[in-house]
Amino acid sequence: MRTRHIRTPLPGPKAQALIERDAAVTSPSYPRDYPFAMSHGRGCEAWDVDGNRFLDFAAGIAVCSTGHCHPDVVAAIQSAAGKFLHISSDFWHEGQTRLAERVAAVAPMREPAMSFFGQSGTEAVEAALKLARYATGRSRFIGFLGGFHGRTMGSLAFTSSKYTQQRRFAPTMPGVTHVPYPNPYRPLFQGADQGKAVVDYIEQGIFRGNVPADEVAAILVEPLQGEGGYLVPPDGFLERLRALCDRHGILLILDEVQTGIGRTGRMFACEHWRVQPDILTLAKGLGSGMPIGMMVARRQVMQAWPRGAHGNTFGGNPLCCAAALATLDLVEREYMGNAATVGAMFFERLQALQARHAEIGEVRGKGLFLAIELVKDPVSKEPAHDLCDAVVRQAFQNGLLLLSCGDSTVRFMPPLMVSFAEVEEAVTLLEASLNEARQGVGVR
Repeated sequence: MRTRHIRTPLPGPKAQALIERDAAVTSPSYPRDYPFAMSHGRGCEAWDVDGNRFLDFAAGIAVCSTGHCHPDVVAAIQSAAGKFLHISSDFWHEGQTRLAERVAAVAPMREPAMSFFGQSGTEAVEAALKLARYATGRSRFIGFLGGFHGRTMGSLAFTSSKYTQQRRFAPTMPGVTHVPYPNPYRPLFQGADQGKAVVDYIEQGIFRGNVPADEVAAILVEPLQGEGGYLVPPDGFLERLRALCDRHGILLILDEVQTGIGRTGRMFACEHWRVQPDILTLAKGLGSGMPIGMMVARRQVMQAWPRGAHGNTFGGNPLCCAAALATLDLVEREYMGNAATVGAMFFERLQALQARHAEIGEVRGKGLFLAIELVKDPVSKEPAHDLCDAVVRQAFQNGLLLLSCGDSTVRFMPPLMVSFAEVEEAVTLLEASLNEARQGVGVR
């Protein structure tokens, strides 16, 4: 196991100087949690400008799927850059068509699929919403509390993981009704099956008393909820949601921006339940760090809108397409399997940690989409907000990059090529950080 390479209290002098310069010229709206100023990275390791080494278990919010600067991805980008840097969506190029073909070949629909290209997850979601309205002629949508789908005004209408994302931006896109996302650890409905209860609530409550089902264009949902707490829905939930959509002629949009491209040990998280979407949104890990998003739909749905109905100047950028093609090669050949095997071991290590620390109320996730929820008491399950924040900050001081989500959840989304040894090192650093954070916030 590697020893910690933190030389001085953080941030170091070079990082502090950079942060001070940045404060004068960059928007303060970015939700930065701790003062990490990156210099370079390789694989699962990152170094700051003062030379301190970190294990990166945030991966740019699950973006760096093949690790930092994978040589195959870098070579693909360099090769593409030597040909041309941009061509607008008014024209064609081989890389974009090849990528659309590759995605169509692995898309979780049992019929032909087509793609629309953008630069981010929120653009992919915006395209999905516009297509759903156009294809169905309907105007309403169902979203889920705790969901995160982006920050532009259409996707923001669905985003509800933190109210700060909505504060002072209303009104956003009208026509969105939110319902609870099933959370077996914190159930809101009576009965053991929270997934069934949520779908029953939509059909027997929302559709009967508030929203006419025949006005709903689509239901937008994350197969596993990300920013809302890395929640894994109970088995049967997505299947029931699919059946509900089929009964009422509603499109099912699965937001796999964070869960797709091998993150959960399958190419797409919905494949754990064999549920087929009508529309799929992708971004984050698709380009190994390059800005790319895709909205993928059943051909019958995508062909509903005509030339000029929607477009994107930078979508299908040749460098981004090259990076995505290299990423898909690596994920299919090796890293999706690694996410499953290393993720299973990581899950077991977190469960062992839970057995030693009562503050860990639940361990959850699939593949390398994992989390621990911290609580003040395992019986009351009261969220331990301060402890969660302290653990993330202390982990940074110890050389481990993490992010939180939900009320009091620490999430783990390392590159898909993470090794067993790096997971062991991360768990060691995590436990040390938990012990130190507990003392700092006065938890016994």
